[in-house]
Amino acid sequence: MPRDWQKSSYSQEGSACVYVAAPAPHTIALRESDEPDVILTTTPATLATFIRAAKAGAFDGLTHGR
Repeated sequence: MPRDWQKSSYSQEGSACVYVAAPAPHTIALRESDEPDVILTTTPATLATFIRAAKAGAFDGLTHGR
């Protein structure tokens, strides 16, 4: 498990925070403060693609639980 977690600068105090770490070359780990034992891993390229899609509105129609 990564030890050098960094909190997103967009996370506010007292709210659900996203933490990011780079535990190995070409690996990005993500977790949420509400469930810190659940860790997602991805590559920098895949994360960049996801972020671009989110910024472009690709997920705007999604609702929680569906």
